[in-house]
Amino acid sequence: MPEDNLKKAKLVAGLILAALVMVFTMQNTEVVEIKIFFWSLTMSRVLLVFALLIVGAIFGWLACGWARSHPDRGPT
Repeated sequence: MPEDNLKKAKLVAGLILAALVMVFTMQNTEVVEIKIFFWSLTMSRVLLVFALLIVGAIFGWLACGWARSHPDRGPT
């Protein structure tokens, strides 16, 4: 029985997370302009946030891998 409760809890948590993502997406559809040096890019705000989330996750994953491969260079 505890496994069924865990499955139900995961389902409810997943549905709540999906609903929050939907609300966030619907509220951030405005188009924004991003300027970097001499480049200019126009995109939806929600796409910008998700792109930055993915870039941040990739940098975090790379930094974690680098820290694990160089344990003597970690923080003191």
